[in-house]
Amino acid sequence: MNLMLHWTDINYFQMNKIKIIAFAFSLCASCIFAGEASKIVSESAKKANAEDSIKYVESQLKSVTQPAEKRSLYIFLGTIQEQLGNFDLARENYVAAAGIAAGDAEGMPKKSNEQLVLDAVRCALSLGDTSLADSYLNSAVRNSQSQEIQAYIILYSQWSALCKADTTGQVDEAVVMLEAYSQRPSLSAVHPQLLLTLWYVTGKEKWAEKLRKDFPLSVETAVINGKAQLLPSPFWFFVPRSGVALPEIADEDVFQPDSKDILSAGNTSVSSDSAGSETTASVSSETTAASSGEKSGAASETSEKPKYLQLGLFREKDNAQALVNRLKKRGFTARIASETRPSGNVYYIVAVDDSSEKTMAELRSAGFDCYPVF
Repeated sequence: MNLMLHWTDINYFQMNKIKIIAFAFSLCASCIFAGEASKIVSESAKKANAEDSIKYVESQLKSVTQPAEKRSLYIFLGTIQEQLGNFDLARENYVAAAGIAAGDAEGMPKKSNEQLVLDAVRCALSLGDTSLADSYLNSAVRNSQSQEIQAYIILYSQWSALCKADTTGQVDEAVVMLEAYSQRPSLSAVHPQLLLTLWYVTGKEKWAEKLRKDFPLSVETAVINGKAQLLPSPFWFFVPRSGVALPEIADEDVFQPDSKDILSAGNTSVSSDSAGSETTASVSSETTAASSGEKSGAASETSEKPKYLQLGLFREKDNAQALVNRLKKRGFTARIASETRPSGNVYYIVAVDDSSEKTMAELRSAGFDCYPVF
């Protein structure tokens, strides 16, 4: 199984809450359901929505006694919660699973405790909690003998560095490291993610071209080609960008993801946009970003209405204006707001004030990734 179920980053395909259940359930689809956990998962997939599915699994979890079965159910819950954008709940479930000394339950996906720790790292980054993410990265997982695990530790460490960036120098330093890592053969497991990160942060077409050339069938290439999109996550919307990275989505040919199109390869958690092409998924009302001047996500009351939709955070005002012009061409009204960090650096936010789910869906269908700011 691919280590990254989402990009958080990137879940490449956008899904409504029913499709989220289908996605998580599909992780077990190739198995013969026989164990207690697999039967509970199978029954949960029959529920009307993700919330009911989660409640059912949690209610059954209390009576599960076998460690392997309980561990697998925590993994399943973490997967669904992450897809819904409930990153802290997902993190708690991944940590709970990693704390159980048991193997994989019969009929359930195979996942090592090292992978689960990295899943928790990804969720911590999505919450803007770099200290927690770094603590996980500096735990026993550092001693892993797996080259793939070590590759993801390096990737996530660089994502953490980007999350901390408050100065142009910090961003530039992370970009230099990402570029160097993208050339290391020992990090081949994460080369597509490294290249996509470079493309997103810098807006440079050379990274998109390298992705197309070296990894033509990867989900990351689908993102830059506008056939897939990033799931909304604070990490991607509050990291300063030096350029505009937009997928190549033709006006007349927008990819409409269907449940059968959901990839189990993961990414970084991705949905369909890259700044992407999500079309029907709605953002969970429990998922929130911190105020525009902060990176940490904070849980919101389900009735709270977003102040605006953020589409980008740029170091150069010209880049922000370029995105506004692109939005205007597609029929959207956007504005530029400035943000001064404690360091004194000024960044430019591109925002759309209409934060309705309808507008979010329309933006993603048109190829623009967005994140609600509360």
